[in-house]
Amino acid sequence: VQEGEAGGITQQIGATFFPDIALVEQTRRVDPDFEIEVPGVMIIDTPGHEAFNNLRVRGSSLCDMAILVIDIMHGLEPQTVESLELLKKRRCFFVIALNKIDVLYQWNSIPNTCVKDALERQEDFVKEEFNKRLGDIMLQLNSRGLNVALYWENDSPGQTVSIIPTSALTGEGVCDLLYMALHSTQTIMPEKLEVEEELSCTVIEVKNIEGLGTTIDVVLVNGTLREGDQIVLAGIGGPIVTNIRALLTPAPMKEMRVKNDYIQHKKIDTSMGIKISAPGLDDAIAGCELYVCGPDDDLEELKEEVSEGFESILADFEKQPTGVYVKASTLGSLEALLTFLGESNIPVFDVGIGEVHSKDVKKASIMKDKKCPEYAVIMAFDVKVNAEAKKLAEKEDVQIMTADIIYHLFDKFTKYIEQVKESEKTTRRSEAVFPVALKIQKEMVFRQKDPILVGCKVELGQLRLGTPLYAEGKKDQQDKPLVIGRVGGIEKNKKPVEVAREGDQVAVKIEQNTAQSHLQYGRHFDHTS
Repeated sequence: VQEGEAGGITQQIGATFFPDIALVEQTRRVDPDFEIEVPGVMIIDTPGHEAFNNLRVRGSSLCDMAILVIDIMHGLEPQTVESLELLKKRRCFFVIALNKIDVLYQWNSIPNTCVKDALERQEDFVKEEFNKRLGDIMLQLNSRGLNVALYWENDSPGQTVSIIPTSALTGEGVCDLLYMALHSTQTIMPEKLEVEEELSCTVIEVKNIEGLGTTIDVVLVNGTLREGDQIVLAGIGGPIVTNIRALLTPAPMKEMRVKNDYIQHKKIDTSMGIKISAPGLDDAIAGCELYVCGPDDDLEELKEEVSEGFESILADFEKQPTGVYVKASTLGSLEALLTFLGESNIPVFDVGIGEVHSKDVKKASIMKDKKCPEYAVIMAFDVKVNAEAKKLAEKEDVQIMTADIIYHLFDKFTKYIEQVKESEKTTRRSEAVFPVALKIQKEMVFRQKDPILVGCKVELGQLRLGTPLYAEGKKDQQDKPLVIGRVGGIEKNKKPVEVAREGDQVAVKIEQNTAQSHLQYGRHFDHTS
């Protein structure tokens, strides 16, 4: 899964179902006598990156238990602390996977083994480093009000959080993690796992899939979904009422996000990550509850419930009169990007989901009419740009910035804005006029016509490149002062300079435009003017 993700960072929520057959093989390595009473485990993977707080909130509110992953080399990161607070707030049972033990110096790996065996076969100095790093992390967790212990030393799993050392790369400790997840749920909270008839189903992502159109990924916790059911869920413009066209699930042991063939079902009544294909889901919003309208239900009541439960960053999102145009692959990513842009003080003019089309380029080009050409930008996160849109963007001079990692988008935009500001400075510099009075030295006239080269003394002010010069006392045909050209170059002591100040003796190159090229020294003006 990780190999398929941009920068190896989880960018969206995913869900994977592990059937009991696969789990038996893993748990036997830890405890051969352990009996699995649940039909399987569904694991929801939420992004750990700081920008994705909204997706973590969504994931933690769905689960019976959570696995908090801590890097043994880095300890508690800002997002680890944030996840801890989320779990405390929701009073959610969790265990800690202390990952990357294989990175410890000279760790001796045997893939997919039990972690106690893995630790026993290490050299003493490796065990020492492990214990030191474990101690540091336990201290950090204690300071946050958590009692923690290695899972085989934990006598009161209800009050103390279990730590399971793991290596996702070599698979060491993964069997212990699955064992602990199953053991804890079966012993500490079996009543929570009892199947209920009442539907509990949450939308975690909205995605555009080739061949299926806009689909929603949902996590079904309780209840039953059937093909053809009328469903009600929240949309950007109000509640959406539609009928399920297809219930699709990935094959067992496959992630929902990894492109693979889906299995189609007539009905599903177990906890499962499901992709629902139905018409009219374009404006669906991730993070809201999904309801099924049965024969005895009042559709209007369900619509009201959906509207009340709709809490999303997009609800608070205010379009700015001027700003960038944002496109993302999923609603979760869009929310994360909007939060990130808000924190970075980048205004957003409009948003959209899915591929960048020529209509998006037209929308972004409106900024040029609003005299804000620097915001004629489309920030496309994890989406394709079609060929027509690229052509139109070049023609309309609209910047399309694409990236599949949020931070890269921000870097691109910052660099672009710096370039715009720099070019504005250059333009302004050529427009700014510094007052100056020059006296031409009669004996130092090197060239009399375009480009005129003369030696001058700066009598007042300062002479800069680009300064327009006129001959004092001379008028043009409109009876205005006679402008003879602009300063194209200044040399002082045979070296080029950008500025000459009062009292300086300099050689000046005067460049003329087409309308001025007929003006010559000695004919239209001289050293007396």
